[in-house]
Amino acid sequence: MSSIPGPEEPAVTHTHPTPQAPQVTVRGEGRLEVDPELARIWLTVSARGTDRAAVLADLTRRNAEVLDLVKARGAAVAKLETGSFSIAPEQPRRGRGEQVRAYRGRVRIAAELTDFTVLGELVPELADRAQTEVDGPWWELRPDSEAYAEARRLAVTEAVRRARAYARALGTSLGSLLELSDAGLPEPGMPTYRGFAPMAAGYAAEEPGTAPSLDLEPQRQTVTAEVVARFTMLPPAL
Repeated sequence: MSSIPGPEEPAVTHTHPTPQAPQVTVRGEGRLEVDPELARIWLTVSARGTDRAAVLADLTRRNAEVLDLVKARGAAVAKLETGSFSIAPEQPRRGRGEQVRAYRGRVRIAAELTDFTVLGELVPELADRAQTEVDGPWWELRPDSEAYAEARRLAVTEAVRRARAYARALGTSLGSLLELSDAGLPEPGMPTYRGFAPMAAGYAAEEPGTAPSLDLEPQRQTVTAEVVARFTMLPPAL
């Protein structure tokens, strides 16, 4: 949406190409693959029983134990959030009235880790706990990752290279930059994935035991940036 210039704001005029000032418009793309910086996992803690109060007590205890287990990893945990909580009655399919067969409770927890060695140790420990399910990991970049800035730089460099190639083909050179616009760079925290399939696995255990460390191979992230650039050229001798 364009805005109307105020009384003290001069109107913007666009430079139109002329034989004395020809223009070239090009698109530049920056693409790179980088190692992930974050791993996200989802935890589901459950409890079930015929007594509502007992189910709530079990769920509260298990939730606290899981949170303590994750928090014990200290600085390796970038974020820990409770996503949702529910406790609901289970009724027989063919039962009448409000007869309740059992109660089931669930808590969903999201965790982000920056140390993938710690992640490989933590996931089996969590999955080895009773009534605890682990989904993930999903590999990501930080919202302020330098990869985004590098993708922009590569896109601009490619746009300038292309424009110079066109100018040389006409036997001339570039004059000045008229416009540079973003043509598809994702916002920080939303990298563009090409051929990306998140590595997601489910882990769960009925009874706790001894959990081995899990060897996880982080999946590299592909980040792309696109720009459109418009330049003037010196008049070619055609």
